[in-house]
Amino acid sequence: MRQGKYPFVIGFLALPVLLYSVFVIAPYAQAFQLAMTSWRGVGTPKWVGFDNFRRLFEDEAFWKAVQHHGILLLALPLITIAIALYFAFMLNVGGGSRGGERVGVRGSGFYRVVFFFPQVLAVAIIAVLFQMVYRPNESGLINGVLMKLGLDPVFFLIRPNLALWSIIGVLVWQAVGFYVVLFSAGMASIPTEIYEAAEMDGASRVVLFFRVTLPLLWDTLQVAWVYLGIAAFDCFAIVAVLSVDSGGPDGATTVLAVEIYRNAFVYSRYGYASAMGVALFFLTITFAALTLRVSKRESVEY
Repeated sequence: MRQGKYPFVIGFLALPVLLYSVFVIAPYAQAFQLAMTSWRGVGTPKWVGFDNFRRLFEDEAFWKAVQHHGILLLALPLITIAIALYFAFMLNVGGGSRGGERVGVRGSGFYRVVFFFPQVLAVAIIAVLFQMVYRPNESGLINGVLMKLGLDPVFFLIRPNLALWSIIGVLVWQAVGFYVVLFSAGMASIPTEIYEAAEMDGASRVVLFFRVTLPLLWDTLQVAWVYLGIAAFDCFAIVAVLSVDSGGPDGATTVLAVEIYRNAFVYSRYGYASAMGVALFFLTITFAALTLRVSKRESVEY
């Protein structure tokens, strides 16, 4: 500090910035470069300009993956946030007021552990677990119960109209616990006096949720929507392990990450795969920027 604050700050930032440049910025730059080539993994990359991007606009698999991302961008955040908000409200506020403090429903501590449990599991393990849940015979958890009741089995991952929604169900199950914790932290920062004043005015639990809790959690909801949107652009492990033929049946569950992997490591079209990666990068950045812009509002002070 004797040499001034700027050398002090630069001394602390130099190493992190260097590491970030080497392990994040440099690979992105290399991906942009490879996207302009027809490189197949060996030899010298041949420069083709924007040909790979022109092929993207004619690639049916690419547009099918983009369509699935659109469904995921709507369904995953909406369902996950709705369920997580309800659980967080019940675990933190739903039990009423005791001793001047807001408390959750009975057994809140136990429920917090149960809801958060999927977060400690690796994504690949969750996919394998739900392979057993969705198995289309008596050994499957759901179909085993249905068949014992005399009902026909449901082919969750085989029927094209059910496969994507079955995977969305897994993604929601895996994500809810984290957002319960996130929203619980936000609710814990809301002063008890606000709830007490609303209750004195005769507010019910529903009114407390929509008129008090939801507006004061807006910034947290904004962050959650961006996180879940980015997750909707990823979901590679779940789709690769859980779906039929990694994105099947007949491309019914494919996503861009799976198509990038397939083009790079199955077809050895690394240049084309890099072009898909660049497209995915800009789709993700655009979504995050639009979400932050559209959901921007004045902060509520309390």
